[in-house]
Amino acid sequence: MKTRAAVMLGPAEPFIISELELDPPRTGEVLIRFVASGLCHSDLHIADGDLPARYPMVGGHEGAGIVEEVGPGVTKVSPGDHVVCSFVPACGTCRYCSTGRQSLCDMGANALSGMMPDGTFRFHGTGRDGLPEDFGGMCMLGTFSERATVSQHSVVKVDDWLPLDRVVLVGCGVPTGWGSAVYAGDVRVGDIVVIYGIGGIGINAVQGALAAGAKHVIVVDPVEFKRDMALKFGAGYAYADPMSAHEKVTELSWGEGADTAIVTVGTVDEATVSSAIGVVGKGGTVVLVGMSSPEQFTVHWPGIDLTLNEKTIKGSLFGSANPHYDIVRLLRLYDAGQLELDALVTKTYSLDEVNEGYQDLRDGTNIRGVILH
Repeated sequence: MKTRAAVMLGPAEPFIISELELDPPRTGEVLIRFVASGLCHSDLHIADGDLPARYPMVGGHEGAGIVEEVGPGVTKVSPGDHVVCSFVPACGTCRYCSTGRQSLCDMGANALSGMMPDGTFRFHGTGRDGLPEDFGGMCMLGTFSERATVSQHSVVKVDDWLPLDRVVLVGCGVPTGWGSAVYAGDVRVGDIVVIYGIGGIGINAVQGALAAGAKHVIVVDPVEFKRDMALKFGAGYAYADPMSAHEKVTELSWGEGADTAIVTVGTVDEATVSSAIGVVGKGGTVVLVGMSSPEQFTVHWPGIDLTLNEKTIKGSLFGSANPHYDIVRLLRLYDAGQLELDALVTKTYSLDEVNEGYQDLRDGTNIRGVILH
């Protein structure tokens, strides 16, 4: 069948809208008609060439929609089911899934190539040279398409009364931020937490830290709109620069430092990481969530500080959460009024407005933009 999609033909180029040919689902695969797709900064890393990727690629890795067709052997969903796509697939049987670390599932190895787990493609179209070419899907999904064929391990069935234009956010940004505090950061009652960068992930780190019982949540972001949003979501203090935040932490902790620092800036740099390591006290944890070029070294710090003060620096993918459990868990918190999703969506766009949406993200005027198909 034919499908319209926003595609990346190469690095440092805008998305273009193309009509592609989409294969039907094979064994273990499902065909989804997307209703909504989130505009996440990770796609910009691919579009800008910060991360190594195979082009051409259909963008988008936050998606929610309705299953239209299933291939042989599919047991997790049926036609008509409402689903959210997890940008990290979870097979359930590899070493990492079987030990409760679904965010590290071995099936995620093809995320930046856009290939399906079997090494083939489901999107096909005309490449830059005018010849037929296979198109990958971001994170094996490609949610910037009206429809996509994906692995059943990349979808989670959700309650059909929940609005798909809101639940789409639990495919990436919400669990990544929430889990960075609750799981990776191990925030506990009475802790002091500092969060660097308040976008679609950082704002949910605020929600996670508060849900875990943090006494003080301090955020750092140069954009006033984002600082104001963090305060509306429950942060106690918001600063434009790391030094001001550090001074407040020193005051609130009586000189002992923060318990947890979470780095969720769009592009991680050495200065931000150093600020995070410096702001935590003895036994403190620094969680690195944001991404940067793999060629850029962003962690430089005297090792003796880590040793003598038993500080921990750790990375976190998908908030160190388990997609097939936590996506449902978070949506039930939303349904109970204990997790905010509605206010996360700053603006909605059509598929044809995808570049406008990403420009708004670059300009700092969005917490999260959503494409409505």
